[in-house]
Amino acid sequence: MTSLVAGLAVFLGVHSLRIFADDWRTQRIARIGVVAWKGVYAAASLLGIVLVAYGFELSRQAPVDLWFPPSWTRPLATLLTLPIFVLLAAAYVPGTRIKAAVKHPMVVGVAIWAVAHLLSNGRLGEIVLFTAFLSWAILDFRSSRQRDRKEGTIYSAAGLSRDFAAIAAGFGAWVAFAFYLHGALIRVPLVG
Repeated sequence: MTSLVAGLAVFLGVHSLRIFADDWRTQRIARIGVVAWKGVYAAASLLGIVLVAYGFELSRQAPVDLWFPPSWTRPLATLLTLPIFVLLAAAYVPGTRIKAAVKHPMVVGVAIWAVAHLLSNGRLGEIVLFTAFLSWAILDFRSSRQRDRKEGTIYSAAGLSRDFAAIAAGFGAWVAFAFYLHGALIRVPLVG
């Protein structure tokens, strides 16, 4: 559990700098430059995610059951992942109505992902992992919206074709993940 918690602290800590230390972050970027900052940020993120993966795998080898989710929560969690992939795609397709409405679709997608997994998993390692990401997503969304209001950021929509592109990309990624990649990477098949 130590590796999992340490990894979450590093990964989410780096991703929380704009929430808790935006001025410090801005000063570091000015001091060392954008390229160096991105390198440090990427290295710390990679270290964090490796520790999370290692710690999560250790927690799966010695599971501590806290509760036993009903069987219907697994298919529900699988269905909840579909809008997550659409939201992730909408974060990168410029000018979607989805992004104009949601403002920060990736962060909302992370929150839904965490809730879906908290509904369908009852082991300590899973609860620690997904509660940490849910807490981060809530704080990040709040902070991002405050920053948007302060800076007068407006998310405009360019047309329905952008939304169709995000929906198609999200659906395609969901099919690949639900039917193949989740089972291959996480060793928990979602469908089939």
